Amino acid sequence: MSGLDLTSVRVNCQTMSIEPPSPISAFERTPEQVAFHRTELSLILSLYGRMVAAGEWRDYGISHLKEVAVFSVFRRTAEIPLYRIEKRPKLRNRQGMYAVVGTGGQVLRRGHDLKAVLRVLERKLIRAVD
Repeated sequence: MSGLDLTSVRVNCQTMSIEPPSPISAFERTPEQVAFHRTELSLILSLYGRMVAAGEWRDYGISHLKEVAVFSVFRRTAEIPLYRIEKRPKLRNRQGMYAVVGTGGQVLRRGHDLKAVLRVLERKLIRAVD
């Protein structure tokens, strides 16, 4: 039996240096683009469905960019958006990462809780019944 000579392998293993893991693991990396989470989309699409049923909104678009995720709402497809629901994670510790922006670019509401921020749009559903 001509067995393998493992003495050189053992020597090489003893001289091998072990490096500590890098400080940024795969789970801590910043994402390449910002996106809405499933629960966030559920809240937004629930409101969108009610507004479509009321005849207020007709179309939407979603953009996932490097620093912001945007859900745009349109009355007609070819128009500029009536409202933009934005998620900016960099503002998480400041004013809040969620915002509702109107047609002219004015911020209608900003905050940390998406459900609370969307209430500004739900008020448009409440009308006096004649």
